[in-house]
Amino acid sequence: MRRVRPLFLCLLLICLCGCGPDEPAVQADGEAAISAEPKYVALTFDDGPHPGTTDVLLDGLRERNAHATFFLIGKEIAGREDLVRRMQAEGHQVGNHTWSHVRLNGTQAANTEEIQKTETVLEDILGEGTYWLRPPYGLVSEDAEKTIDVPMVKWSVDPRDWESRDAGKVAQAILANVQPNSIILLHDIYQTSVDAALEVIDTLHQEGYQFVTVEELLDINGVTPELGVLYCRGTG
Repeated sequence: MRRVRPLFLCLLLICLCGCGPDEPAVQADGEAAISAEPKYVALTFDDGPHPGTTDVLLDGLRERNAHATFFLIGKEIAGREDLVRRMQAEGHQVGNHTWSHVRLNGTQAANTEEIQKTETVLEDILGEGTYWLRPPYGLVSEDAEKTIDVPMVKWSVDPRDWESRDAGKVAQAILANVQPNSIILLHDIYQTSVDAALEVIDTLHQEGYQFVTVEELLDINGVTPELGVLYCRGTG
C-alpha cells in the first residue's frame, strides 16, 4: 500500500470509524477493505439438481471455498444421484423441496406424501438425517405447518432470478439488498443464476462475507432450529 501523509491518514481513520455496522469501509484507493469481523450469509438454491448447471455451480463453490444449501425436488433426482452425493461430500446442506413442487395447502395426507417421498429418496442416497424443508413458493398452510417435523427455510433476499434470467440484474438485486445473516434465494436450474451467484460470492468476499449453509448460519447466531418453524434469516 502506498505511503500517505499523516493528516490524510488521520482523516481516513475518522471516516472509517464513522461507518455503520453494515457499511463497508473504503480504502484510500477506493477499493473495499475486508472487515475485521466476518459477516455471514447463506446462498440457497431451489428446484435442482440439474445437470449442466448444478455441477458448474458446485465447481465454482469449491473453487471459492463457499458453502450453500440445496433444496431438491424429489422427482428431479433420479439419474442425478451423483450430484446429490457431491453436494454432501463438499460440505453443502441438502434439503427437501417436496416431490413435485406443489403448494403445501392440500390435505394432510397429500402434504405428507409430497415431503416424505423426497425424504425417502434423500435417505436412500445420503443416509438418515434431518433434511430441512423449503416449502414451494415459501408458503405453507397453518394446518400443514403443524405436521412438519423438520425446520423450514424461507428467505430474506429474493432477486426473482426466474423472472429476469439476466445474470447482471440478478447479481445487482442481491448486492443491493444483502445484509449479514441474509438467506438468499436462487435457482440452480438457470445458468444465469449460477453466473450471478459466483459473481456475488466474488464481490462479497471482498467485503468480508463468508458463505455458509443455513444450518451453520443459525448455529453461528446461537439459534437452535425448531421443528416446524419457518426461518427467513440467520437470526431466526
